[in-house]
Amino acid sequence: MELQGQWAALMPRAKQALLDVVDSGRYILGPQVEAFEREAAAMLGVAHGVGVANGTDALALALRAVGVERGDEVICPSYTFYATAEAIAAVGAVPVFADIRDDYDLDPAAVEAAVTPRTRAVVAVHLFGHVADLEALRAVCDRHGLALVEDAAQAFGAGQGVAQVGDVATFSFFPTKNLATFGDGGLITTPREDVADTCRTLRFHGSKDKQTFTQIGYNSRLDELHAAVLRVFLEGVGAWNEARRAAAVRYRELGLGEHATLPPDGGIYHLYMTRVADRARVVEACRAAGVACGVYYATPLHRQPVFADLPARDLPVTEACAREGLALPMFPTLSSEQQREVVAAVASARTPA
Repeated sequence: MELQGQWAALMPRAKQALLDVVDSGRYILGPQVEAFEREAAAMLGVAHGVGVANGTDALALALRAVGVERGDEVICPSYTFYATAEAIAAVGAVPVFADIRDDYDLDPAAVEAAVTPRTRAVVAVHLFGHVADLEALRAVCDRHGLALVEDAAQAFGAGQGVAQVGDVATFSFFPTKNLATFGDGGLITTPREDVADTCRTLRFHGSKDKQTFTQIGYNSRLDELHAAVLRVFLEGVGAWNEARRAAAVRYRELGLGEHATLPPDGGIYHLYMTRVADRARVVEACRAAGVACGVYYATPLHRQPVFADLPARDLPVTEACAREGLALPMFPTLSSEQQREVVAAVASARTPA
Protein backbone atom coordinates (compact mmCIF):
# COMPACT_ATOMS: atom_id res chain seq x y z
CA MET A 1 0.00 0.00 0.00
CA GLU A 2 1.53 3.28 -1.16
CA LEU A 3 -0.27 5.77 1.07
CA GLN A 4 1.80 8.90 0.67
CA GLY A 5 1.41 8.94 -3.10
CA GLN A 6 -2.33 8.35 -2.83
CA TRP A 7 -2.76 11.18 -0.35
CA ALA A 8 -0.24 13.61 -1.84
CA ALA A 9 -2.66 15.98 -3.59
CA LEU A 10 -4.88 16.35 -0.52
CA MET A 11 -2.19 16.27 2.14
CA PRO A 12 -1.73 20.07 2.47
CA ARG A 13 -5.46 20.48 3.11
CA ALA A 14 -5.49 17.56 5.56
CA LYS A 15 -2.64 19.10 7.55
CA GLN A 16 -4.40 22.45 7.60
CA ALA A 17 -7.59 20.76 8.76
CA LEU A 18 -5.67 19.30 11.71
CA LEU A 19 -4.28 22.72 12.62
CA ASP A 20 -7.75 24.24 12.40
CA VAL A 21 -9.05 21.70 14.92
CA VAL A 22 -6.15 22.41 17.26
CA ASP A 23 -6.85 26.13 17.05
CA SER A 24 -10.57 25.60 17.63
CA GLY A 25 -10.14 23.94 21.02
CA ARG A 26 -12.92 21.43 20.18
CA TYR A 27 -11.59 17.87 20.14
CA ILE A 28 -14.46 15.48 20.97
CA LEU A 29 -17.91 15.26 19.30
CA GLY A 30 -17.75 18.71 17.77
CA PRO A 31 -18.61 20.25 14.41
CA GLN A 32 -16.10 18.19 12.40
CA VAL A 33 -17.63 14.91 13.55
CA GLU A 34 -21.16 16.16 12.92
CA ALA A 35 -20.24 17.37 9.45
CA PHE A 36 -18.43 14.15 8.55
CA GLU A 37 -21.37 12.05 9.72
CA ARG A 38 -23.71 14.03 7.45
CA GLU A 39 -21.38 14.07 4.46
CA ALA A 40 -20.46 10.38 4.65
CA ALA A 41 -24.09 9.33 5.09
CA ALA A 42 -25.09 11.46 2.10
CA MET A 43 -22.35 9.92 -0.05
CA LEU A 44 -23.52 6.44 0.93
CA GLY A 45 -27.18 7.31 0.35
CA VAL A 46 -28.32 6.54 3.88
CA ALA A 47 -30.13 8.62 6.46
CA HIS A 48 -27.92 8.44 9.55
CA GLY A 49 -24.20 8.31 10.35
CA VAL A 50 -22.63 7.84 13.79
CA GLY A 51 -18.89 8.28 14.17
CA VAL A 52 -17.11 5.90 16.57
CA ALA A 53 -13.56 5.10 17.60
CA ASN A 54 -12.87 2.20 15.23
CA GLY A 55 -14.47 -0.40 13.02
CA THR A 56 -14.55 -3.12 15.67
CA ASP A 57 -16.48 -0.92 18.09
CA ALA A 58 -18.79 -0.01 15.23
CA LEU A 59 -19.74 -3.67 14.83
CA ALA A 60 -20.30 -4.24 18.54
CA LEU A 61 -22.48 -1.14 18.91
CA ALA A 62 -24.40 -1.98 15.74
CA LEU A 63 -25.14 -5.51 16.92
CA ARG A 64 -26.47 -4.25 20.23
CA ALA A 65 -28.51 -1.54 18.51
CA VAL A 66 -30.38 -4.10 16.38
CA GLY A 67 -31.22 -6.17 19.46
CA VAL A 68 -28.51 -8.84 19.65
CA GLU A 69 -28.26 -10.05 23.24
CA ARG A 70 -26.23 -12.50 25.29
CA GLY A 71 -26.82 -16.06 24.13
CA ASP A 72 -28.18 -15.12 20.70
CA GLU A 73 -26.63 -16.63 17.58
CA VAL A 74 -25.29 -14.44 14.79
CA ILE A 75 -24.39 -15.96 11.41
CA CYS A 76 -21.22 -14.67 9.75
CA PRO A 77 -18.45 -15.85 7.44
CA SER A 78 -15.35 -17.59 8.73
CA TYR A 79 -13.15 -16.21 5.94
CA THR A 80 -12.83 -12.65 7.21
CA PHE A 81 -10.82 -10.60 9.68
CA TYR A 82 -11.16 -11.68 13.31
CA ALA A 83 -13.01 -8.49 14.33
CA THR A 84 -16.18 -9.70 12.61
CA ALA A 85 -16.63 -12.62 15.00
CA GLU A 86 -14.84 -10.88 17.86
CA ALA A 87 -17.54 -8.20 17.98
CA ILE A 88 -20.26 -10.86 18.03
CA ALA A 89 -18.62 -12.62 20.96
CA ALA A 90 -17.90 -9.31 22.71
CA VAL A 91 -21.62 -8.59 23.04
CA GLY A 92 -22.20 -12.06 24.48
CA ALA A 93 -23.59 -13.67 21.34
CA VAL A 94 -22.35 -16.81 19.58
CA PRO A 95 -20.84 -16.62 16.08
CA VAL A 96 -22.19 -19.27 13.72
CA PHE A 97 -19.95 -19.64 10.69
CA ALA A 98 -21.49 -20.15 7.26
CA ASP A 99 -19.67 -20.88 4.02
CA ILE A 100 -18.92 -18.36 1.30
CA ARG A 101 -19.13 -18.38 -2.49
CA ASP A 102 -16.24 -18.00 -4.90
CA ASP A 103 -16.73 -14.21 -4.74
CA TYR A 104 -15.55 -14.37 -1.06
CA ASP A 105 -18.96 -13.33 0.29
CA LEU A 106 -21.57 -15.22 2.30
CA ASP A 107 -23.52 -17.90 0.46
CA PRO A 108 -27.22 -17.09 1.11
CA ALA A 109 -28.13 -20.78 0.90
CA ALA A 110 -25.54 -21.62 3.55
CA VAL A 111 -26.88 -18.81 5.72
CA GLU A 112 -30.43 -20.12 5.48
CA ALA A 113 -29.25 -23.61 6.39
CA ALA A 114 -27.54 -22.24 9.51
CA VAL A 115 -30.61 -20.49 10.94
CA THR A 116 -31.90 -21.85 14.27
CA PRO A 117 -34.48 -20.58 16.77
CA ARG A 118 -31.64 -18.76 18.55
CA THR A 119 -30.48 -16.84 15.47
CA ARG A 120 -30.92 -13.09 15.83
CA ALA A 121 -28.86 -11.53 13.03
CA VAL A 122 -26.66 -12.09 10.00
CA VAL A 123 -23.40 -10.21 9.45
CA ALA A 124 -22.62 -9.87 5.74
CA VAL A 125 -18.98 -8.92 5.12
CA HIS A 126 -18.17 -7.08 1.91
CA LEU A 127 -14.78 -8.75 1.84
CA PHE A 128 -11.90 -7.16 -0.07
CA GLY A 129 -14.38 -4.54 -1.31
CA HIS A 130 -16.63 -7.07 -3.11
CA VAL A 131 -20.28 -6.53 -2.30
CA ALA A 132 -22.21 -9.41 -0.76
CA ASP A 133 -25.47 -10.60 -2.30
CA LEU A 134 -27.50 -8.17 -0.23
CA GLU A 135 -30.89 -8.76 -1.81
CA ALA A 136 -30.68 -12.52 -1.30
CA LEU A 137 -29.41 -12.11 2.27
CA ARG A 138 -32.14 -9.56 3.00
CA ALA A 139 -34.71 -12.08 1.79
CA VAL A 140 -33.31 -14.75 4.12
CA CYS A 141 -33.38 -12.32 7.03
CA ASP A 142 -36.93 -11.23 6.28
CA ARG A 143 -38.16 -14.82 6.08
CA HIS A 144 -36.78 -15.54 9.55
CA GLY A 145 -37.21 -12.16 11.24
CA LEU A 146 -33.46 -11.48 11.48
CA ALA A 147 -31.48 -8.26 11.44
CA LEU A 148 -29.02 -7.77 8.58
CA VAL A 149 -25.74 -6.13 9.58
CA GLU A 150 -23.27 -5.10 6.86
CA ASP A 151 -19.59 -5.26 7.81
CA ALA A 152 -18.42 -2.78 5.19
CA ALA A 153 -15.01 -2.07 6.73
CA GLN A 154 -13.35 -2.75 3.36
CA ALA A 155 -16.07 -1.34 1.11
CA PHE A 156 -16.58 2.41 1.54
CA GLY A 157 -17.87 3.70 -1.78
CA ALA A 158 -18.40 0.27 -3.34
CA GLY A 159 -21.99 1.12 -4.33
CA GLN A 160 -24.32 -1.76 -5.27
CA GLY A 161 -26.55 -1.08 -2.27
CA VAL A 162 -23.82 -1.02 0.38
CA ALA A 163 -25.28 0.52 3.57
CA GLN A 164 -28.71 0.81 1.94
CA VAL A 165 -30.07 -2.73 2.28
CA GLY A 166 -29.03 -3.79 5.77
CA ASP A 167 -30.53 -2.56 9.02
CA VAL A 168 -27.11 -1.13 9.84
CA ALA A 169 -23.65 -0.96 8.26
CA THR A 170 -20.23 -0.43 9.78
CA PHE A 171 -17.01 1.03 8.41
CA SER A 172 -13.36 1.22 9.43
CA PHE A 173 -11.00 4.09 8.62
CA PHE A 174 -7.75 2.32 9.53
CA PRO A 175 -4.92 3.87 7.47
CA THR A 176 -4.86 1.14 4.81
CA LYS A 177 -8.60 1.29 4.06
CA ASN A 178 -9.87 2.87 0.83
CA LEU A 179 -11.14 5.81 2.91
CA ALA A 180 -8.77 6.28 5.81
CA THR A 181 -7.49 8.62 8.47
CA PHE A 182 -4.18 8.99 10.30
CA GLY A 183 -5.05 6.33 12.87
CA ASP A 184 -8.19 4.52 13.98
CA GLY A 185 -11.73 5.61 13.25
CA GLY A 186 -15.10 4.07 12.49
CA LEU A 187 -18.62 4.84 11.31
CA ILE A 188 -22.04 3.28 11.77
CA THR A 189 -24.71 4.06 9.18
CA THR A 190 -28.36 3.10 9.22
CA PRO A 191 -31.67 4.01 7.60
CA ARG A 192 -33.33 3.54 11.00
CA GLU A 193 -33.57 6.46 13.40
CA ASP A 194 -33.99 4.16 16.42
CA VAL A 195 -30.76 2.31 15.60
CA ALA A 196 -28.85 5.57 15.11
CA ASP A 197 -30.17 6.95 18.40
CA THR A 198 -29.14 3.81 20.28
CA CYS A 199 -25.65 3.89 18.72
CA ARG A 200 -25.16 7.52 19.74
CA THR A 201 -26.11 6.63 23.30
CA LEU A 202 -23.91 3.54 23.42
CA ARG A 203 -20.81 5.34 22.09
CA PHE A 204 -21.04 7.86 24.96
CA HIS A 205 -21.08 5.58 28.01
CA GLY A 206 -24.78 4.80 27.57
CA SER A 207 -25.79 8.40 28.10
CA LYS A 208 -27.35 11.20 26.08
CA ASP A 209 -26.31 14.04 28.36
CA LYS A 210 -23.35 12.77 30.46
CA GLN A 211 -25.63 12.98 33.50
CA THR A 212 -28.17 10.18 33.15
CA PHE A 213 -26.92 6.71 32.16
CA THR A 214 -29.49 4.33 30.71
CA GLN A 215 -27.26 1.55 29.36
CA ILE A 216 -23.85 -0.01 29.90
CA GLY A 217 -22.15 1.67 26.99
CA TYR A 218 -18.69 2.37 25.61
CA ASN A 219 -16.22 5.19 25.38
CA SER A 220 -16.07 5.04 21.60
CA ARG A 221 -16.12 8.36 19.83
CA LEU A 222 -14.63 9.50 16.55
CA ASP A 223 -12.55 12.53 17.52
CA GLU A 224 -12.47 15.88 15.77
CA LEU A 225 -8.94 15.46 14.41
CA HIS A 226 -9.76 12.26 12.55
CA ALA A 227 -13.10 13.60 11.39
CA ALA A 228 -11.41 16.68 9.91
CA VAL A 229 -8.97 14.49 7.95
CA LEU A 230 -11.77 12.20 6.80
CA ARG A 231 -13.77 15.15 5.48
CA VAL A 232 -10.83 16.08 3.24
CA PHE A 233 -10.15 12.53 2.09
CA LEU A 234 -13.86 11.95 1.46
CA GLU A 235 -13.40 14.16 -1.59
CA GLY A 236 -10.76 11.81 -3.01
CA VAL A 237 -12.17 8.38 -2.27
CA GLY A 238 -14.31 8.22 -5.42
CA ALA A 239 -11.33 8.81 -7.71
CA TRP A 240 -9.17 6.42 -5.68
CA ASN A 241 -11.76 3.68 -6.02
CA GLU A 242 -12.02 4.26 -9.75
CA ALA A 243 -8.23 4.00 -10.04
CA ARG A 244 -8.37 0.64 -8.26
CA ARG A 245 -11.04 -0.57 -10.67
CA ALA A 246 -8.91 0.54 -13.61
CA ALA A 247 -5.91 -1.33 -12.21
CA ALA A 248 -8.06 -4.47 -11.91
CA VAL A 249 -8.97 -4.17 -15.58
CA ARG A 250 -5.28 -3.79 -16.49
CA TYR A 251 -4.36 -6.95 -14.59
CA ARG A 252 -6.85 -8.84 -16.71
CA GLU A 253 -5.61 -7.22 -19.94
CA LEU A 254 -2.00 -8.03 -19.01
CA GLY A 255 -2.83 -11.73 -18.83
CA LEU A 256 -2.67 -12.31 -15.09
CA GLY A 257 -5.67 -14.62 -15.47
CA GLU A 258 -3.47 -17.11 -17.34
CA HIS A 259 -1.50 -17.71 -14.15
CA ALA A 260 -3.99 -17.16 -11.31
CA THR A 261 -7.70 -17.16 -10.63
CA LEU A 262 -8.67 -13.51 -10.64
CA PRO A 263 -11.12 -11.91 -8.20
CA PRO A 264 -14.66 -11.26 -9.42
CA ASP A 265 -15.36 -8.09 -11.36
CA GLY A 266 -16.93 -5.26 -9.42
CA GLY A 267 -16.51 -3.69 -6.03
CA ILE A 268 -13.58 -1.47 -5.13
CA TYR A 269 -10.69 -3.94 -4.70
CA HIS A 270 -9.63 -3.00 -1.18
CA LEU A 271 -7.32 -5.97 -1.70
CA TYR A 272 -6.67 -7.65 -5.04
CA MET A 273 -7.16 -11.23 -3.92
CA THR A 274 -6.23 -13.91 -6.44
CA ARG A 275 -6.19 -17.66 -5.92
CA VAL A 276 -3.27 -19.95 -6.80
CA ALA A 277 -2.99 -23.65 -6.06
CA ASP A 278 0.78 -23.49 -5.49
CA ARG A 279 0.76 -20.42 -3.25
CA ALA A 280 4.08 -20.97 -1.49
CA ARG A 281 5.90 -21.14 -4.81
CA VAL A 282 4.23 -17.97 -6.08
CA VAL A 283 5.01 -16.10 -2.86
CA GLU A 284 8.66 -17.12 -3.17
CA ALA A 285 8.82 -15.94 -6.79
CA CYS A 286 7.17 -12.62 -5.98
CA ARG A 287 9.49 -11.89 -3.10
CA ALA A 288 12.51 -12.83 -5.18
CA ALA A 289 11.36 -10.30 -7.79
CA GLY A 290 10.76 -7.58 -5.20
CA VAL A 291 6.97 -7.77 -5.68
CA ALA A 292 4.87 -7.37 -2.56
CA CYS A 293 2.22 -9.98 -1.89
CA GLY A 294 0.20 -11.05 1.13
CA VAL A 295 -1.66 -14.02 2.56
CA TYR A 296 -4.85 -13.14 4.42
CA TYR A 297 -6.99 -15.32 6.69
CA ALA A 298 -4.94 -18.48 6.10
CA THR A 299 -6.43 -19.80 9.33
CA PRO A 300 -10.15 -19.07 8.99
CA LEU A 301 -12.09 -18.16 12.10
CA HIS A 302 -13.75 -21.55 12.62
CA ARG A 303 -10.25 -23.00 13.09
CA GLN A 304 -8.95 -20.28 15.42
CA PRO A 305 -8.13 -21.45 18.97
CA VAL A 306 -10.51 -18.95 20.56
CA PHE A 307 -13.48 -20.64 18.86
CA ALA A 308 -12.36 -24.24 19.43
CA ASP A 309 -15.38 -24.96 21.63
CA LEU A 310 -17.91 -24.13 18.90
CA PRO A 311 -19.46 -26.96 16.87
CA ALA A 312 -17.39 -28.09 13.89
CA ARG A 313 -18.48 -26.64 10.56
CA ASP A 314 -18.04 -28.00 7.02
CA LEU A 315 -16.93 -24.96 5.01
CA PRO A 316 -15.25 -26.19 1.80
CA VAL A 317 -15.11 -22.89 -0.11
CA THR A 318 -13.79 -21.11 2.96
CA GLU A 319 -11.05 -23.73 3.29
CA ALA A 320 -10.12 -23.43 -0.38
CA CYS A 321 -9.85 -19.64 -0.22
CA ALA A 322 -7.78 -19.86 2.96
CA ARG A 323 -5.44 -22.32 1.27
CA GLU A 324 -5.12 -20.56 -2.10
CA GLY A 325 -5.76 -16.83 -1.54
CA LEU A 326 -2.94 -14.45 -2.43
CA ALA A 327 -3.22 -10.66 -2.45
CA LEU A 328 -1.21 -8.88 -5.13
CA PRO A 329 -0.37 -5.15 -5.25
CA MET A 330 -3.40 -2.87 -5.49
CA PHE A 331 -3.48 0.85 -4.77
CA PRO A 332 -4.66 3.93 -6.68
CA THR A 333 -1.20 4.98 -7.89
CA LEU A 334 -0.24 1.51 -9.15
CA SER A 335 1.31 1.95 -12.59
CA SER A 336 1.04 -0.25 -15.66
CA GLU A 337 4.77 -0.96 -15.49
CA GLN A 338 4.50 -2.09 -11.88
CA GLN A 339 1.63 -4.36 -12.86
CA ARG A 340 3.69 -5.89 -15.65
CA GLU A 341 6.34 -6.73 -13.06
CA VAL A 342 3.70 -8.37 -10.89
CA VAL A 343 2.37 -10.47 -13.76
CA ALA A 344 5.90 -11.49 -14.76
CA ALA A 345 6.72 -12.58 -11.22
CA VAL A 346 3.57 -14.69 -10.91
CA ALA A 347 4.13 -16.17 -14.37
CA SER A 348 7.69 -17.13 -13.48
CA ALA A 349 6.41 -19.30 -10.64
CA ARG A 350 3.71 -20.94 -12.75
CA THR A 351 5.91 -21.73 -15.80
CA PRO A 352 7.56 -25.18 -15.76
CA ALA A 353 11.36 -25.08 -15.70
